[in-house]
Amino acid sequence: MKHRNAKFGIGDVVRHKAFPFRGVIFDVDPEFSNTEEWWNSIPADIRPRKDQPFYHLLAENEETEYVAYVSEQNLEADTSGIPLRNPHVHQIFEIEPRGHYKPKMNFAH
Repeated sequence: MKHRNAKFGIGDVVRHKAFPFRGVIFDVDPEFSNTEEWWNSIPADIRPRKDQPFYHLLAENEETEYVAYVSEQNLEADTSGIPLRNPHVHQIFEIEPRGHYKPKMNFAH
């Protein structure tokens, strides 16, 4: 069995490399763990590999806030420092003085 470490962790703010959205990670799957229907809905020419970490994000773009499921290969660190406006952020995280998102102790998923 191949062991793989996730590049990002819970509380990290990331942005998608190809699409205009960003978010904070609230969960990590060591490899793809969604439905085949979801997988097949991605166009084949941009479909990521399944054998990599996938991240659950409280995401947002210019229009809306939502939950996203994104492969590691499509994410990069967001260093903008701009606070996230997703309303669920404050249910799951405490925002530390330097802007880091720390999971609340009473949060369990």
